[in-house]
Amino acid sequence: MAVLHRQVVLLSHSNLIEGQLGTTSLTRRRPFSSVKALMVVLLLLGGALLIVPQQDWRRSLLPNARPGEIAPLAMEGGDPYVRALLRTISASESNDPSPYTVMYGGKHFSDLSRHPDQCRTIVSGPNRGNCTTAAGRYQFITTTWEEKATLYHPNPEGMLFWKRYSYEAFYQDQVAYNWLIDAEAWGIDIQQLLREGEIRTVLQRLSGTWTSLGYGIEDNWFTPALPRIYQELLQEELERAKGTVEESPV
Repeated sequence: MAVLHRQVVLLSHSNLIEGQLGTTSLTRRRPFSSVKALMVVLLLLGGALLIVPQQDWRRSLLPNARPGEIAPLAMEGGDPYVRALLRTISASESNDPSPYTVMYGGKHFSDLSRHPDQCRTIVSGPNRGNCTTAAGRYQFITTTWEEKATLYHPNPEGMLFWKRYSYEAFYQDQVAYNWLIDAEAWGIDIQQLLREGEIRTVLQRLSGTWTSLGYGIEDNWFTPALPRIYQELLQEELERAKGTVEESPV
């Protein structure tokens, strides 16, 4: 009996040891290799490189101006006379190599999903000390953008009272263009006047909205040259339109 009892005890002890070893072998984890760790670090760094400069890359894809030039429009097509007028307005109003993302004062914004709506202090002129939300190529203030986008934006998002109006470069052009060709909005036919060479009449009519066009309250050093700038840009746009027609299939 003593021998049998000893065998049972030894057997139980042996099973306990095997059970502990089995449990240990099941729960033991393989060491995380240095190669895998390096791969994780490289992936994280790669993701950071993709995220951090994204705003600068996005801006670089927008139409920009080379030194001494005025940036082309983002939108395609349209009346070359009005296209030249849009670029003339921006020459005086935004006056920046990257006009679609510039705010009053020269700082740039990156979120083009909507108007930035940042009120920045005016530092000179008759409105000095007030603030303005003017932003983008045509320096729309927030309220003007919301009003005109409701009328002229070609692709609003949302429904009814929850519509959103993208401030992407193309839409800045499109809203300004559609507004300018609306004769009822201005009380004059801008397209016809431009074809008749009446650029000064047009600039005078627009100066209540864009006040740096020569007949408003905020002239700048570009203002006196705007009629000449318009004629130069018109030639560019006419040549561009001619080239587009010649390249189109019959």
